[in-house]
Amino acid sequence: MSGSSGVPTRRSPGVAFLAVVNWVALAVTLLFWGMVLAARVVPPPTTLTVAAERANAAVTYGFLIGDLLYSAPLLLLAALGLWRRRSWGWLAAQMASALWIYSMTIVLLRDACTTMSPGGLLFIPFVLVAVWAVPYLWARRREFGIAG
Repeated sequence: MSGSSGVPTRRSPGVAFLAVVNWVALAVTLLFWGMVLAARVVPPPTTLTVAAERANAAVTYGFLIGDLLYSAPLLLLAALGLWRRRSWGWLAAQMASALWIYSMTIVLLRDACTTMSPGGLLFIPFVLVAVWAVPYLWARRREFGIAG
């Protein structure tokens, strides 16, 4: 059923699912990094003397900063905007999905060459949802008032 603007009046179950997944992903991301910092799992790169260890710690902190500056705000906007069926929520969800796919490609390749990390295991479900979400949301862009 569509409203006068051509936008369906009901939220599809898949869009509702993605809104909830984005809320969960935001919470898990913030909890994960909060625990990493609180437990001091990774020492600050400047305290390490071995170049490979310093680089590994720097990459981890880079992911932390990237997740706080980019992923967390996008996940929040995606969750809110998908639920409200706003075009900016659709865009934020697509951007968050791209970040999941990009960052988890790096993490999973690194883990394949070393050992599976807790973050790698924890975040696999979100990258799987992201791979599904990109074409799903593209096919339902009219639900968000996006022409095409």
